[in-house]
Amino acid sequence: MSLFKDMLKGGETVFRDTIVLGYDFQPKVMKYRENEQMRFAVAVRPLLQGHNGRNLFVYGAPGIGKTTACKHVMRELGEETEEVVPIYVNCWKENTTFKIFYKMCEELGFKFLVNKKTMELFDLIRGKLNKKSAVFIFDEIDKLEDYDFLYTLLEDIYRKSIFLITNYRESYNEMDERIRSRLNPEFLFFRSYNKEEVRGILEQRKEYGFVLGAWDEEAFSKIVEKCFSVKDLRVGLYLMKESGNLTEERSLRKIGMNQVNDAIRKADEFQIKSKEGLDEDLILILDIIKDNSGEKIGSLYENYKVKGGEISYKTFTRKVDKLKEGRFISTKKVTDGGGLTTLISYGSEKKLTEF
Repeated sequence: MSLFKDMLKGGETVFRDTIVLGYDFQPKVMKYRENEQMRFAVAVRPLLQGHNGRNLFVYGAPGIGKTTACKHVMRELGEETEEVVPIYVNCWKENTTFKIFYKMCEELGFKFLVNKKTMELFDLIRGKLNKKSAVFIFDEIDKLEDYDFLYTLLEDIYRKSIFLITNYRESYNEMDERIRSRLNPEFLFFRSYNKEEVRGILEQRKEYGFVLGAWDEEAFSKIVEKCFSVKDLRVGLYLMKESGNLTEERSLRKIGMNQVNDAIRKADEFQIKSKEGLDEDLILILDIIKDNSGEKIGSLYENYKVKGGEISYKTFTRKVDKLKEGRFISTKKVTDGGGLTTLISYGSEKKLTEF
């Protein structure tokens, strides 16, 4: 029996272009974010006139287009001028001043960086960027271990705009007052998409990514419903691509409800199995949250230390964020004695199949 006997013949496929189903893909027209993109453009505009730009603190839920909208504007800026240099850094990967400066040097094309010290790296950056203007985009800033690089950029780069992107508005309060006073940003909130906007965005990707007539409309509507329920476009894009893959595996020519349902189940199974890859600290923290669901994060950290945990509170909060992103837990900000605290609940975020 041939393994390939029953597969689609002659290069047939339900896909037109799978690249457009990736979350990092930037469509020529980004729907429903015109106002936010204009705020980015207005912040950068003074740089085109040789003046200092504005700074933005950008926040909102994950998966709603903050990074994509910013990159979209930077792409247009690059088409307009070479005198303003955009530099993007993901602070999940580069979370210290040294790592950020090293990454920036790589982005600027510098070689032979090994063994250079932090300020030696910055001297290279300053020497190049002070001849032009720069837009610095720091994404996932809530993952940073220090903010020293911001103070340095604010003091020593002449003409710049700094965009800080995060899921959490309270990340701003974690910065040193000296940085906040110099940064003096405008705040840009990204609201979540409504259901019709989710449909419009996924329709756009469907048009780009699949051949005409590849989708059963009821099956596509279910994708829209699931994506809207979890408030994350990445879920919808994953389910669309996986449904297409399952359709081709079964030598079908139309993506139907069976493939969508199986894609949703596969996403849930991946979530469950992913627990096996958690490190020891994450497993310990998850077990503590399970036994103390609904408690404040500070109390959970004290419990963690009693059980022999050795990481700092700041690292503990990052571990909690990682568990949240894996949908093992959920968090809720509440007022406590005039300030804010976080309540942590175990496993209360529904799976896709539970909506």
